[in-house]
Amino acid sequence: MARVPSAVMNIRHHVRRVPRVLTRRHRTGRPVPATTTLAPRPRPLVRALGLVTVVVLGAWLGLLVVGNVRVPVGPMDTTMTLRPSLTGGTKINISPLGALQLDSHTAPVRLDVNIDQLDPDRSQALVNHPERLSGLQDEVAHDIAHGTADLAVRSGVAVVTGATALGLAVYRRPRRALTAGGLALTLLAASGGTAYATWNPDSVLEPKFSGLLSSAPSLVGNARSIVTEFDVYQKELARLVTNVTKLYDATSTLPAYQPDPTTIRVLHVSDIHLNPASWKIIASLVEQYQVDVIVDSGDTMDHGTAAENGFLDPIEDLGAPYVWVRGNHDSLVTQRYLERMKNVHVLDDGRAVTLAGLRFAGTGDPQFTPDRSRTPGAEQSQELAGARLASALRDQRAAGTPVDVAVAHEPSAAREVDGTVPLVLAGHLHHEETEVMKYGTRLRVEGSTGGSGLRAVEGKYPDPIEASILYFDRDTRRLQAWDSIELGGLGLTTAEVSRHLPEENQPGATTSPTPSSATPSATSP
Repeated sequence: MARVPSAVMNIRHHVRRVPRVLTRRHRTGRPVPATTTLAPRPRPLVRALGLVTVVVLGAWLGLLVVGNVRVPVGPMDTTMTLRPSLTGGTKINISPLGALQLDSHTAPVRLDVNIDQLDPDRSQALVNHPERLSGLQDEVAHDIAHGTADLAVRSGVAVVTGATALGLAVYRRPRRALTAGGLALTLLAASGGTAYATWNPDSVLEPKFSGLLSSAPSLVGNARSIVTEFDVYQKELARLVTNVTKLYDATSTLPAYQPDPTTIRVLHVSDIHLNPASWKIIASLVEQYQVDVIVDSGDTMDHGTAAENGFLDPIEDLGAPYVWVRGNHDSLVTQRYLERMKNVHVLDDGRAVTLAGLRFAGTGDPQFTPDRSRTPGAEQSQELAGARLASALRDQRAAGTPVDVAVAHEPSAAREVDGTVPLVLAGHLHHEETEVMKYGTRLRVEGSTGGSGLRAVEGKYPDPIEASILYFDRDTRRLQAWDSIELGGLGLTTAEVSRHLPEENQPGATTSPTPSSATPSATSP
């Protein structure tokens, strides 16, 4: 009898569970197991990564769909867009002529400006009233500021909408979706803050042109305007708009380069290596940029044999005086052949010549190694040749005829003239380099204008064809700027021109470094 109450209690307990079990079965439509195991919840790190993915992807989709604004800028209709990017910067697309890239900022967003078309009414008004061009810069600056503000608002709406919509589709919870939208807006604001903090208005000093705009530096102006007018980003963007306006008005073809009488233009070429295409490229650059002097820093030939001499004949018809020094692939046979050609000036052992207002002096390579071998003492012989050239430069200065530009083939020889001349040109490396050496002389090494010749096919990718246009002030005879020209190698059709300025010529510079006088010292600039 003692166990009866306990049994009764167990029966009552099971009877009370029946309605609850039946109710659960009625709601779900399937039997309820005796024991249920809860599914493991995702780890916090996985959930965080998933949320970040939703935020970034949603923001990107929002920018693609609605994150752009159409803005009239002066006489042009443009479209401004923010795009995700690992490097940032600004890209200005001028269809069908090409593009212009600026390293304007470092942030995970890039500003794309597409120039869609030239408004015929506004452009015709400028043609009919050229006096309005003087006020075009202020008008363009106002248009850009207005367009940038609109773009910021539109981009904010785009990223919030995109991230919220994607969050709602993934999580199906309004709160999580709103969290994704808020994080997307925070990400955009942080990117904008980073862009503002790293904004570089002087990036327009060294733009990179591609496509047909590889000729665009000729539209920028002469060497004086490069120094004095590249000071404010908005003004220069307005100047670009003005130039492109004139470009479109000229039936969408690049106008002929208008030479400035105060600027001396020197074309620097090197390491042609028997590439016959080089002569057509050089002739085209001479005509386009109205080059005054061509400087060849050697290795024009490949083996230096007399059988190759006929390759040099087009030099007489290039349209500008040709200054040449011997490279390690050029023999004395090559040098004597060039010395007999009209309009060619061979520099060796410190010989100097004055052309177009500039005085050049140079020396040939002491090594003749067409098989690319290195002989014992090669470095010492280069240094000795450079030392002899430096001595000749000091003698020229003492005689009252200082040299403006020195030329050698190997950079190791060129380094020996540091402190005796403002600028020294070299080649040999098959890629371009620029540096200001210890005592103030600028060393400019040119790439291969022949695309390394037959060696272009030895590597995985063909070597580019490189040359430079150097701008000199006629009064001071100092380098003001240079354009680095790079054309795609064999089988390629790319073209790029980059504008560069020495540090002393950039906005805000107060002094210009000059090479020291006769003897280098630790206190020389």
